[in-house]
Parts: sequence; structure tokens; C-alpha cells
Amino acid sequence: MSSWLGGLGSGLGQSLGQVSGSLSTFTGQISNFTKDMLLEGVEEVGDAATELQVSNSKLAEVEAAHATQKSEYDRLKKLHAELEEKLEASEIQIKRQSAEYRILLQQKDVEISHLKARQNGLQEEVQKLQQSAQSASVGPAVLPVATTSSTTTSSSSTFLSRPSGSHQGFHGDEMDLSDVLWSQQEINRLSTEVMRLEAEVAHWRRMSQTSTAAGGGNGDQGEILKLQRTIKELREEMSREVDEHQHELAALQDAQRQKMADITRRHREELAEYEERIEELEEQNQSGGGQVSSAPDASKLLELQKTIRSLEETAEQREKQVSELSASLEEAERKLASLQLEKDDAQEENTGLLENYTRLQASVTELQTRVQEQEGKSLQKAQLDHEIQVLRKNLAAAEKEIEQLKELAETKPQEEVEHADILELNTIIGTLRQEKDILEQEKLELQEKLKVAEEQVISHKAAESGESEAVEDLKAELERREKALKATMEERDTLMSELEELDQQNQEATQHMISVKDQLSSQLKDTEAQLIKLTAELNATKDQKKTLEQELETQKDKISQSAFTLNDLHMGKQQLEHTVKELKDKLRQAQEQNKEARGEVSSLKKTLKQRDEELSAAKVHLEKAGDRKAEEQGTKEELAGREKEISDLRRQLDETKSSHEKVLSEDYELKMENRKLKMENEETLGKVEELNRQMMESQMALNRTVREKETRIEALKLEKSQLEGELQQVEKTLTEQGKQYQQTIDDLTRARSMDASALQMEHERAIKLNQEKDMEIAQLKRDNEQLASDHRDTNEMLSITVSGQKQLTDLLQEKDAFMETLKQNAADMQIEMENSISAATKEAETLRHALEDKEKQLGGMKEENSHLKEEIDRLRDQQSRPQPLAEPRTLDIITELETEITQLKSSRNGLEEEIQSLRRTIEEQQASLLLSQQSLQVQQSELQQSTLNHDRLIQARDEEIARLQETVDRLSESQGRADSPPVQGDVILQEDKTQTLNQENGNEKHDLSKVEIEKLVRGIKEKETEISQLNEKNLSLARQLDQLVVSRDEVGKLSQMILQKDLEIQALHARVTMGGGGHSQDVLFLQQQLQAYAVEREQVLAVLNEKTRENSQLRSDYHRLMDIMAGKEAALLKLQQENQRLSNMNDPSGSQEMFKETIQNLSRIIREKDIEIDALTQKCQTLVTVLQSSGGESGPGSGGVSSNQFEELLQERDTLKQQVKKMEEWKQQVITTVKNMQHESAQLQEELIKLQSQVSADSDCSSKLSVDYTRLIQSYEQKERRLGNLSQELAQVQQTISQLSTTKDVLLGKLDSVAQTPEVFTAQSSEPLLTAEPKSHLMASPNSETLTQDLASLQTQLVEKENIIRTLQENNHRLSNSASASESEQRSQAEEVRQVRERLDTLQRSIREKDLLIKTKGDQLIQISETLRNRENDNEVLKQAVTNLKERALILEMDVKKLKEENEVVAARSREKESEFRALQETNMQVSLLLREKEFELHAMSEKAATVERMLKDKEQGKSGELNQLLNEIKSMQEKAVAFQQERDQVMMALKQKQMETTAVQTELQHVRDKEQRLNLELERLRNHLLEIEDSYTREAIAAQDRETELRRRVAMLDEKLATSSSAVENASQQATMQVESLQEQLSGVVRQRDDALTNLRTSQEQVNQYAVSLSNLQMVLEQFQQEEKAMYSTELEKLTKEKEEWKRKAQRLEDQASALQMNLDEANAALDSASRLTDQLDLKEEQLEELKTQVDVRQEMLEEAQKKLMNLLNSTEGKIDKVLMRNLFLGYFHTPKTKRGDVLRLMGSVLGLSREDVDKMLEEDGRHGVTGWVSTWLGGRGAQSVPNTPQRPTTGQGLNSSFSEMFVKFLEMESTPSLPAPRLPVHDIKPLSAPPSRKTSTAASSTAAGSGAAAGRRPGESNPFLAPRSAAVPLLTGSGSGSSGSGGHLLMKPISDALPTFTPVPVSAEASAGAVLKDLLKQ
Repeated sequence: MSSWLGGLGSGLGQSLGQVSGSLSTFTGQISNFTKDMLLEGVEEVGDAATELQVSNSKLAEVEAAHATQKSEYDRLKKLHAELEEKLEASEIQIKRQSAEYRILLQQKDVEISHLKARQNGLQEEVQKLQQSAQSASVGPAVLPVATTSSTTTSSSSTFLSRPSGSHQGFHGDEMDLSDVLWSQQEINRLSTEVMRLEAEVAHWRRMSQTSTAAGGGNGDQGEILKLQRTIKELREEMSREVDEHQHELAALQDAQRQKMADITRRHREELAEYEERIEELEEQNQSGGGQVSSAPDASKLLELQKTIRSLEETAEQREKQVSELSASLEEAERKLASLQLEKDDAQEENTGLLENYTRLQASVTELQTRVQEQEGKSLQKAQLDHEIQVLRKNLAAAEKEIEQLKELAETKPQEEVEHADILELNTIIGTLRQEKDILEQEKLELQEKLKVAEEQVISHKAAESGESEAVEDLKAELERREKALKATMEERDTLMSELEELDQQNQEATQHMISVKDQLSSQLKDTEAQLIKLTAELNATKDQKKTLEQELETQKDKISQSAFTLNDLHMGKQQLEHTVKELKDKLRQAQEQNKEARGEVSSLKKTLKQRDEELSAAKVHLEKAGDRKAEEQGTKEELAGREKEISDLRRQLDETKSSHEKVLSEDYELKMENRKLKMENEETLGKVEELNRQMMESQMALNRTVREKETRIEALKLEKSQLEGELQQVEKTLTEQGKQYQQTIDDLTRARSMDASALQMEHERAIKLNQEKDMEIAQLKRDNEQLASDHRDTNEMLSITVSGQKQLTDLLQEKDAFMETLKQNAADMQIEMENSISAATKEAETLRHALEDKEKQLGGMKEENSHLKEEIDRLRDQQSRPQPLAEPRTLDIITELETEITQLKSSRNGLEEEIQSLRRTIEEQQASLLLSQQSLQVQQSELQQSTLNHDRLIQARDEEIARLQETVDRLSESQGRADSPPVQGDVILQEDKTQTLNQENGNEKHDLSKVEIEKLVRGIKEKETEISQLNEKNLSLARQLDQLVVSRDEVGKLSQMILQKDLEIQALHARVTMGGGGHSQDVLFLQQQLQAYAVEREQVLAVLNEKTRENSQLRSDYHRLMDIMAGKEAALLKLQQENQRLSNMNDPSGSQEMFKETIQNLSRIIREKDIEIDALTQKCQTLVTVLQSSGGESGPGSGGVSSNQFEELLQERDTLKQQVKKMEEWKQQVITTVKNMQHESAQLQEELIKLQSQVSADSDCSSKLSVDYTRLIQSYEQKERRLGNLSQELAQVQQTISQLSTTKDVLLGKLDSVAQTPEVFTAQSSEPLLTAEPKSHLMASPNSETLTQDLASLQTQLVEKENIIRTLQENNHRLSNSASASESEQRSQAEEVRQVRERLDTLQRSIREKDLLIKTKGDQLIQISETLRNRENDNEVLKQAVTNLKERALILEMDVKKLKEENEVVAARSREKESEFRALQETNMQVSLLLREKEFELHAMSEKAATVERMLKDKEQGKSGELNQLLNEIKSMQEKAVAFQQERDQVMMALKQKQMETTAVQTELQHVRDKEQRLNLELERLRNHLLEIEDSYTREAIAAQDRETELRRRVAMLDEKLATSSSAVENASQQATMQVESLQEQLSGVVRQRDDALTNLRTSQEQVNQYAVSLSNLQMVLEQFQQEEKAMYSTELEKLTKEKEEWKRKAQRLEDQASALQMNLDEANAALDSASRLTDQLDLKEEQLEELKTQVDVRQEMLEEAQKKLMNLLNSTEGKIDKVLMRNLFLGYFHTPKTKRGDVLRLMGSVLGLSREDVDKMLEEDGRHGVTGWVSTWLGGRGAQSVPNTPQRPTTGQGLNSSFSEMFVKFLEMESTPSLPAPRLPVHDIKPLSAPPSRKTSTAASSTAAGSGAAAGRRPGESNPFLAPRSAAVPLLTGSGSGSSGSGGHLLMKPISDALPTFTPVPVSAEASAGAVLKDLLKQ
């Protein structure tokens, strides 16, 4: 299908391509034809014969063209017919296929509908089944069905969801390829759907077949339905029966429950009674003791026996009831089993029908498993029965024991009997209680099992109610099975009888069970032995635990001891501290005593002085009272007493001195002791620390031991858990073995009970098989273990092999890397290939351009050729005509022309050869083009990737911009922070001294540096603004770059335009060179084209000027921005450098040297300060001594001096403090500002880096743009040079034309007889043409000066025009007066006047527009200059700002340096001041203390003096006793005062010391507290840990005790069981021995197996070793192999590379060959195509020739008639002067300048037949009188005739100053050039492709027709948008013709819109030119 569609598409494409090619050629031919026709109308020939010849030649050309067109038309018709046939065939095919598809679709729809019906039916069935399954088991069983159904439904829904209208595409035959593809996809989908549905149908068919086969033969659907109904009925019956059975079961269960409840109630009541009786008996026993007689004991025994019997009876009854219930349950279960069997049979038979119902079967199997569980429960019930029987036996044994006790009671004494009986009764009661508990447990278990059974039955009910629908289907089969059921019922009866027999056998089996229990007892003994072992192990673990606990306790003791030792140490420390304190107190006391002694000494000195004074006074008194001798004697006695007192005082002084010396010695000794104590204290502290370390080490060791213990305990716990697990496993294995043995015993008993020997044999076989299977299972388990060990070994092996594989993978990776390198090489080769291809494509493009140029040249040549042919024909006509006035010069000209024609032909042949060669090259390059297109596609994909990358880059740029903005935001934030008070950061020079200063100074602030900070902030803000400006400018730069990219594109377009213009200029060159021999037509054509090009060039230049202006503006902006950026960069670089300096000053990495230097300086300063401090201390000491001495000498006066000095010092200190604080604050502020500057500089650096990257990118772009711009400028300059050269060449051509015109003048002089009536235009039409060039100049000149010059010239021209208009108006007035008769002439004049006015208006408008343009340009210039000035000002401002910033930065640097230096100085000073201040403080304190002491002493002395005076007075009075008392009191008072003073001083000193000590103690306290906290935490942790350990131990101990109790209880239970089963053990000992032997044999086998396994293990280990050795060998081999492989690979690679090179060479050769072959093929194809086309064209041309011949004959007849008429006209018009000519001459006279008007008059004279002499005379007279009278008289009589003026075409070399003759010649040349408009073709029906709808715009048509050959001469490929308005500007309106033509005139003279049907100029693009069409055809 796809291939057919592809073929159809390719065929259509080819045919359409052919059509398009043919149409394009056709349109080209039409355009040529229209050109020829339009050119034809203009040409006018003077002679009738020449006219006839020209018309004949033109007719022949027209006929030839017609023939070609006809042949082309026929060919196109044929093609059209072929295409129509193809279309019809394809449509028929499509219709056929669509019909087939429709039929198929209908069939499929029918099938789908059938399948849907079936599916719906099946879905209904499935839903029913789902409902039943959900009711049976609501869950996983239904899921798969649901899923299948859902899938089917979904598929169906998807199928249905497709609209039915999807097939309507086939009804319409107009199909698209996408529709076809879609339909194909739809068909595929439908086919898959159909396949799926068919598979489902097949599946259901199989199902139906199987169901019919099961039912009996294949039948119809009706039969199947019947069968299904019968099945449903059967299912319903089954469900009913099941319900009935369930009801019966429920009734039975209810009855059983009621019975059980009654029994349990009775049992409980009886038990309660028994317990009461037993309690009463026990009480009686306790109360009665040994006193009770034998009679009541006997009665009690009897009562007990009765109770035991009653208990036995009740137990037997209960057992019977239980057996009955179990029998009923078994019956119910059997019924259920039988029903299930029947169900299974039914399901097995229905498997064929119901494969979908497997899930129901699964649910049934689940039910079966539940029933099996019920059977297992029934077996458990049987086991319970056995246990009950065992209990019965136990009871019987108990009865026997009771009987034995009775006998013993009869024999033994009563007391012993009573004790034994009581003990036995107690044991019996205990056993009975235990049995009762066991029975209750069993009863509870039975009840639970019953509940479970009920629940299962209920679930069965639910399941079976759900299955009722399925049972209905099974009813038919149930009918068959009813007979079988009856048979089974009979069998059941037989089985019941057999069951009864089996019960009897069961009783026998119980006896066998007893023997088995004996065996079990032996096994129990073994287990007990194991238990004993385990208990022993437990004991051992407990012992270990105890030892561990003991160790723990020892550790605890150690810890407690260490704690005690610590406490002791602490106590010792405290004691030492106490002793130290006591010693200190003693010291203080000694010092106080010393001070007291000193005080006493001073007081004694004072007293001595006083005594001396008194003595002197006494001596005076003695001298005075020399007379009184008695008194003198008394005084002598007193003196003696006084002397004694003085001696006593002296003694006392000596004693005080000695005591003082003693005190000093004691003080010294105390100091020594204090030192010793300090030493001891330090030693004790060291010991304490060592003890602490020891403590820590001991704690660590303890922790380790504890951890070890913990690990050991955990290991023991793990071992314990493992042992417990093993115990449990052993118990499990024992229980399993017991169960197995029980099963085997049961099997044996059943086998024994079986009558038939065969059954017994089978049973025994089964048992043996079972045992073998068990053995095999055990063996398999061992094998599994062995396999596990093998698996581990293999895993190890695998790990070794994996390591080997890793090496291999490494090798492979190396190879992969090698391969990748090869791939890269291949990729490089591909890239080289692509490069070569791209080069080839470029060459192809250049060749293509060359081809296009050649084609253009060819077109030009063809046109020139046609012109030359026309000229040749005309010349031939002229030659053929009889020329009476001809001269031999014409023959020379003709010969010259013929030679030129031959030259042209030869050049044409050469050009044709070139064209053929070019065609070949084109064909060659088309092949390369295909390759290049492929490569282009690849490059396009790459381009897309690059565009994606570009987008990513743009995104990255955006992100960078966003980041920059973020950084700017951060900067602003940081500035905000800087504005706020400076944050306390890390100080640069962080030293203890600065910290102490900060502590001392507090929070005082100084406002010195605020101004500087504000300055800094402003600077930062300015920087920020600069950065934001830079960012904005960056963004603007990016935008401008984008605009530049756009302008680049525009520049590229312009450059392409320029290239096109260059090509056209080259073509013009060629034409000029070819047709430079003097062909005026070519020259005129060239002039027209040049004018068009001039206009184009003007516009292009205008655009270019605009672009250059824009570019220059952009450039200037860019340069300006670059300058700004450079300035910013320089500023930023400087800022960076400054920042680096600052960072070097501030950074920790770079400022280490600075730190070192500062530290050295500081150390130096400190040394100096120390020296100064020493000096000051010395000074202080001297001062103190001086003060003391002065204090001793000059009492209070010296104190005043010192206080003044101190006040001055304090003031100085305060001022210094304030200064220091201020300086420090200032320093901190400076530091913070420096830090902020650092941060900002870092951010600025980052931003700078980003900006630099952006600037570099921008600079790259700008450099690229500048390069492109320079290239464009260079190309533009080259173009301008070429244009200049062309203008020069044109000047030369004009010169040649002027020469030709002179020759023409001569010729015209000879050909006066020939009268010409050419079409002429008005003279005013030259005005716009004249103004066109100035316009172009205006456009070209960008400068304002040139504009002003142009304006001036335009104004002058306007003035001239106005003068001309005035003269014309005067002439018009005269003419209107003279020629009032001729109304038509007046109308024509009015029309001319209107045209002139309109043109004047247009000129004025254009002038106004130019003025406006000039104004706008001037405004723009002013704006641009203003913007430039603004920008320059901004630049200057920015530069100034940058310089200011630099200066500020420098100033800041200097300030920072100064501040640092000042800071250092201030810091040094502050330290000095601090030290001085401290010293002063100390001295101040000492001095103040001394002052206080002195004051106190003074006070004391004054008091003493007073007392002494009193004493003296009292003495005088003679009261010596009282004096003594008073002295003693004074002494005591003095002592007290001194003591108080000393205490006060001591307290002051002590207070200060205490403060110092308290600070030290506080620090110590903090350390101690921290230590205590740590120790407390560690203690708490240790305590918690110990508590946890103890808790764990206690828990474990409790758990162990619990386990011990449990084990003991178990042991007791086992003992009891052993005691009960001792009798059974004796009976079963023999069988046990047998089994033991068998077990021993098994053991020996197991041992053998173990030995075998060990041997296998050893062998396997050896194998493993061997494998390891072999593996190592293999690895060695592998390594060798790898090395060999590497060598091999290298050699192979070399070979491959060589082969690759060879292949490449071959490939290149083959490519060359292929390209050559392709070229040959293309040439051959082209030749074939051209041959076929030529044959077709020849046939058509022949037909057309025949038709045209007939037409020619007709035309010739018409021509002959016309010639005759013309001859008549000539004869009649001979001797008459043409009005038009005279009008032109007359008008020309007025148009020419006054200097050249003589030439005009001479020409007029020559035309009128006047001689030159007469004319000269007239002119001489004119010089005297003027010409106006002559002209008026000469033209007075005649009626002036309006003659249309010749349009004067201005050229570059010709202006207004040219002579009239030259102008006339030009006019004649203009009128002689043919501008043929192409006639309308008869082919009306053919519409060209890609042409717009034809619009009849008369103006456009007229403009194209009469556009002076510009539009007609130009090919459609050369159409230019710039020329449209110019061609439209020239109207084709003329005046009414001559009198002979009348009002009608000639057809060709009339406007085209009136006479001819107009052609709209078809804008065929350059691509749709003939060359392009040829290319398209060749491509196809």
C-alpha cells in the first residue's frame, strides 16, 4: 500500500514539475511576445515600401512566435491530457481500493457486531460467575476474571469510541496523504482488534466444543443452552441439599452444646461438693489427730470409696457422652466428606465446560482443606478419648492402691494407717485436681474447636449459597449420580458396621498405646537427663553471674574507697586551708601587736618629750622659788619620784623594744612557716590532681571492665537463648517423634485389626514407606546443609572469579576507549568531508551566480540581437528602395553594420558555447548540490542545537544579570547597615589590652569620626549609583548589539542588492562594449536603464546613508560607552588596588607580618614602660619616705600639700581616661568602617569580574561589527569607484552618440524628402526628467551644504520655469486670438496648460517635502549634537567623580594610616597612664592610710596632753593615787583607741585583700563547680549504669527463678506422669529395648553418614584448594593472554588503519568515477529531453508556419493596398511643410537660450528652403532690430498649428546649454527607437501559475507601454520595486493628430486603455525566470 502511494506521489510530483516548467517557459514567451508587440507600435518608417518590408518582417517574426507558441500550447495540451489520464487512473485505483476497504470495513463491522453480541453474552455469564465467586470468597479469587473482562470491555469501548464517521473519508474521492496514513493506522488497529476477537471466538468455540463433547457429541448453541440450564438446576439442587445438611449439623451441634453445658455444670457442682468434703476431712484430721478411733476412719474411708466410685461413674458417663458426641460429629463429617467427594466428581466432570470457573474450584479446594482440618480435629478427639481411657486406667490403679491401703490398714497399727491414708488421699486429691484441670482445658479446647467448626460451617453455608448458581448447572449430572449415591449409602451402612468392629479394634489399640507410652517414658528419662545437664549448665552460668556480681561489688567497693579517699583529700585540703587561715590570723595578730608596739613607742617618746618640758618648767619653778626650801625639798622628793618614774619608763621602753624584736623574729618565723605551708598545700594539690587522674584511670578501667562484663553477659545471654532454643527444638522433636510413634502405633493397630492379610501387608508397606520417607527427609536436610556449605564455597569461588572478571572488564573498557578514539577519528574524517562538501557547495553557488550573470548577459545579447536584426531588416528595406538622394556613405555604413553583425554573430556563437559549458557545470553542480543539501540538513540540525545553546547562553546571561542585581541589592543592604551604628565585629588587632580597654571604658561615644563615616557612606552610594549606571549601560549595549545584529541583516540585504546592481552594471558594460559601434537604440536603452538605475541607486544610497548614519550613531554610542566602560574599568581597577592594599593591611593571611611588627613594637613599648614603671616606683618609694619623714616633722601642713597634688593627679587621670575612651571609640568606628570597606571591596571585585567578562564579550561583538562595517564601507567605496568609471564610460558613449548624431544630421539632410510623423510628447514632460537628477543628487548628498546648493539651483530653475510659463501664457493668448476657429487645438493647449500646472504643483510639493526633510534632518542633527554634548558632559562628570573618588580613597588611606599610628600611640599612652594610675592608686591608698593614722595619733596625743595637765594639777593638789588610776585609765583608753584604729586600718586592708581573694576564690569556685558538675554528671551516669546493670541482673535472676520454678513444675509433672506410667513402662520395656536397638542401628547409620559427610567435606576442601591453585594459574594465563591479545589488537589495528586508508582511496576513486558517470548521465538525459522537446517544437512550428503563411498572404494584399494609398498621400503631400515640425521648431526657438536662437532660425530657414546667406542677413538685421516683428510677420497669415514637443531626455553630459540641432537630432533618435509593446496573445484560457489575478489598471498598463522603453526593455526578472512610481509618472496622452488622421488618429497614437486590451505587468520573480525554470526542469 505504502509503496503504491509512494509511486503515485512521485509520478504526480514529476508531472506537476513538468507542468510548472512548461508553464514558466510559456509565461516567459508570453512576456517576450508582449514586449515585441508593444515595441512594434512605436516604430514608424517614412517610406511605404520600407513600412511594408518592416511589417512583413514583423509578420514573419510574429508568425514564427505564433508557431512556437502553438507548438508549446500543443505540447502543454498533450501533457495536460497525459496528466488527466494519470489522474483518472489514480482516481480509479483509489476508488477501487476505497471500495475494497469499505467492503472490508463492512465485513469487519458485521464481525464486530457479532463479536460484541457474543462478548455481551459472555460478559453477562462472567458477571454472574463473579457474583457467585464474590459470595463464595470475597477477594482474590475473582480478580483475574474481572481483569480479563475489564480488558475486553476497555478494548471494546476504545473501538466503540472511534466515531463511525471515521470511514466517511472514503466516500469523497479527494483524499489527502495524511488521511490515507490515518486510514492505514485505523485499518491496522482494526485488524489487531479483529485478531484479538477471533482469538476470543476460537477460545469460546473450544469451550463450547469441550462442553458439547462432555454432554455427548457436538451440538448447536441451543443444546449448549439446554445443558447450561440443566447444570444450573443441578447446582440449585446441590445447594439445597447442602443447606439441609448444614441445618442437620447445626441441630446436632446445638444438642451437643446443651449436653456439654449440662455435663460441665454437673461436673462443677460435684467438684465443689468433693472439695467441701475434702476440706471437712482435712479439718477433722487436723482436729482429731491420732485420738480418733478406727471406726470413724473406716467410715471416712468408706465415704471416700463411695465418692471415688461416684466420680468414676460420672467420668464414665461423661466419656460415654463425649464418645457419642464425637461419633455424631464423625458421622456429620463423613456426610460432609461424601458430599464433598460428590462435589469433586461433579466438578471434575464439569472441567471441560467451565474452564473460566477454576477460581470457584480453588475455593472448593479451600473448603476441602478446612474439612481435612476438621478430620484432623476428629483425630485429636480420638486422641482425647485415648487420654480419657488412660485416666480411667489411672483411676483403676488408684482404686487398686486404695484396696492395698485398706489391706495395709488392717495389718498395721491405726496411727500409721491414718497418716498413710491421709498422704495418699492428699496425693490422689492432687492428681484428681490436676486431672480435673486437664479435663477443663480439654473441654475448653473442644468448645473452641466446636466454635471454629461452626464458623467454618457458616462459611461453608455462605460459600455454598454463593455456589448455588453453579450447583444448578450440575443438577443434570446429579441425576446420574443419584444411583451412585444410593450405592454409596449402602456402602456407608457396611462401613458403619465395619466402624463398630474398628471401635473394638480401637480398644485393643489403646492397650498398645500403653506400651508406646512406656517407650515415651524412657524417652522422657533421656530428656530429663538432658534437662539435668541443662540445669547444670544453668547453674554454671549462675555461678559465673555470681562471680561477675562479686567482681562488680569489688569494683563498687573500689569506687566507694576512691570516693572516700577523695573525701579524705578534700577534708585534708580543707584542714590545710584552715591551718593557712589560722596562720594568716596569727600573722595579722602579730602585725597588729607590732603596730601597737610601735604606737606605744611613739606615745612613750611623746611622753618623754612632755616630761622633758615639764622638767624645764620645774627647773624654772625651782629657780623662782629658791626661797622656799621646804617646798624645794618637796619638789626634790617629787623630782626623785619623777626620776624613778622616768627610769621605769625607760625600762618599759627597753622591754617594749626587746618584745618588738621578739615579735619581729616571730613574724619572720611565721612567714617561713606560711611559705612551708604553701609549699605543702601545693604538694597536696599535686597529690589531689594525681589522685584525680588515678580516679579517672580507675573509672576508665572500671568502664572497660563493665563493658567487658556486659559483653560477657550478652554472650552468656546469647548462649542461654541458644540453649533455650535448642531445648525447645529438642522438645519439639520429642513431641514430633511421639506423634510419629503414636501414628505408627495407630497404623499398626489398624493393620492388626484388619482381617485381610493383604490389607495388613499394604498397611505395613505404607508404614515402612513412611519411615523411609522420614529417613529420606532427614538425609535431604543434611544434604541441604551440605549444599549450603558448598554454596558458600562456590560464593567464595565466584568472588575470586568476579575479581578476574573485573580485570577483563577493565580490558574491555580500554578497548571501548580505543573504539571511541577510532569513532572520534571517523567523526573528524566526516567533518573534513563536510568541509570539502561545503567548499564544493560554495563553488557551486559561485558558479550558479556566474550562470545567472551569463543568463542575464544572454538575455541582453538576445535583445540586442533582435534590435540588430530589426535594424538590418530596415537597412535592407532602405537598400531595396530606390534612393535618388542617397550617397555612397550609406553603403559604407551598411557594410560597417554588416561587419558588426558578423562580429556579433561570432560573439553570440561563443556565448552559446559558453552557455552549453555552463549548463554542463550546472548539471555537475546539481549532483554536488544534492550532497550539499544533505550536509545542509545535518548543518541545520547542528544549527538548531547551536540555537538551543544560544538560548541557554542567553538564559545564563539573564541569570548573571539577576545575580548582579542581587549583588547590588546586597550592597544597598550593606550600605544600610553601614548607615546604622557600626556592628560589633571582630576587631582587627584582637589583643587582651584592647579588650581590657573596652572593659574599662564602657559605652561612652565620641562624634569625631561620624563625619568621615558619612563621607565614606556617600562615596559608597556614589559607587553604587555608578555600578547601577554601568549595569543599565550594559543592558543598553546588549540591546544595541541586538539592533546591530538586525542592522547586520539589513546591511547583508543591501550588500546583496549591490551585488545584483554590480551584475547589472557588468551586463551594461558588456552591452556597451558589444554595441559601441554606433547603435543609437542600444544607447538609448542604456540611458533609460541608467536613469532607472540612477533612481534605484539614489534610493539605495538613501537607505545606505540612513544605515550608515544609524551605524555611525551606534558606533559613536558604542565608542562613547566603551570610553565610559574603560574609565569605569580604570576606576574600578584603582578601587581594586586600593581594596587589595586595605585587605593586605586588614586580612589575616596578608597581615601576619603586620601583626609581627605591631607585636614587636608593642613589646618594645612594654619594655620601655616597664623601665618607666620601675623609675616611678622608686620615685614613689622616695616620696613615701619623704611623706613619712615630713609627717613625723610637720604635722598637718604636709598633708594639705599632698592632697593638692593628689587632686591634680586625679584630675589629670580623669582627663586622660576620657581622652583614652574617645580615642578607643574612634578607633573602633574606624575599624568597623574599614571592615565594611573590605566587604564592599570584595563584592565590588566580584561585580567587576562579571562586568569585565560582559565587557569583553561586548567588545568582541563590537569588534566583529566594526570589521563587518569596514568591509561594507570598502565594498561601497569600490562600488562608487565603479560607478565613477561607468559615468566616464557613459560620457565617452555620449561623445560617440554626438558623433553619430552629426552623421545622422548629414543623412537627414539627404533624406529631406521623407516625411515623418512620429509620436511626440509635450515639452513640459522633460521637466520632471530634468528634476529627477537633482533629486537624485539631493538624495545622494548627505551634507546640508549640498542640500542648500541644490535648493538654490532648484529655485533658479523655478524662476526660469516661471519665465517660460509667462512666455507660454503670452504665446497662448496670441495663439487663442489667432486660432479661435480650431477648438480642438485650444483643447489640446488647455490640456497642456493643465499638465504644466499639475507638474508645477508636483514640483512645488516635492520642494516643500524636500524643505520638510531638510528641516527634520536639521532637527535630528541638532538633537544628535545635543545628545552628544550631554553624553560628553556625563562623561566629564563621571571622570570627575572617578577622580574625586580616587582622591577620597587616597585621603582615606592616609587618614587610616594616621589613625592607626595615632591609635598605637594612644594605646601606648593609655597603657602607661594605666600603669601610672594603678601605681598612684596604690600610693594614694597608702598615703590616705598614713594620714588617717597620723590624725588619730595627733588626736590621741592631744587627749594625753590634757590628761597630763589634769594629772599635774592633781599632783600639785597632792592626789598621787588618783593620778595613777587616771594614768592607768588613760593607758587603757589609749590602748583601746590604738587598737580600734589598728582594727579599722586592718579591716580596710583586710577588706581590700578579701575583695582580691574573693575574686580569686570566685574564679577558683567556678572552676571547682565546673569540676564538681562534671564529676556529678559522671557519678550520676555511673549510678544509672550500675542501677541499669542491677535491674538487668535482678530481671535475669527473676526470669531464671521463674524458669527454675517452671522447670521444677514440669519435673514434678513428669515425675507424677512417671509414677502413673511406671506399671505401663514395665510392660513396654521389651518393645522399648527392641526400638532402642533399631534406633541404635539408625544412630550407627547416621554416624556413618556423618563420617561420609566429613570425608566428603575434606575432599571438597581439597578440591577447593585445587580450584584456588587452578584459578591462580588461570589468572596468570589470562594475563599472558591479555598481553598477547593487546599485541594482536595493536597489529590488527595497524592492518585495519592501512586497509581503511586503502578503502578511503578506493572510495575517493569510486566517488570520482560516480561523479563522472553522473555528469555523463545528466548530459545524456538533458540531451534526450532537449531532443524530445525540439521534435515536439518542430512539429508545432511547421503547423504554425503553414497557418501563418496563409495569414501573410492576406496581410500582403492589405499591405499592397496600403502602399498604394501611401504613394498617393506622398504625391499629394510633396512640397507641403509639416505643421507639427514647424510647431516644434517654433517652440524650440523659444526654449533655446538667446545665444543659440540663431541656429534655430537657420534650421527653420533650411526647412522652408531659404538659403543660408539670406538667413544670416536676417539674423544681422535681428541684431539691430529684434526678431519678434519678423516672426510675427512670417507667421502672421497662417493659423498656427499645435505641434507636440519632443520629450527632451537629460543625460549626464547634456544640459540646457546644448544646441538646438543636437536637441533635434536627439528628438529624431528618440522617436526612431522602437519601444514595442507585446501584443495580447490569442491564448486566453491558459493562466500562468504564480501570477496574480489580472487587474485592468489603465494607468499601470499605459505606464508599462509607454515608459520610454524602461519597462518594456527590461526583462521580468529585472523588475525593480524602486522604478514603479517613476514609470507611472509619464502619461500617454497626446494632442489630436494631424488633419489627415482626423479626430480618430492612429491606433498606436491613442492611449492604450481606450484602444487595446491591456496587460497587467506580471511580476515574475527572479526565481521564476527562464534560467530558474531550466534549473527546476534539470533538477527533476
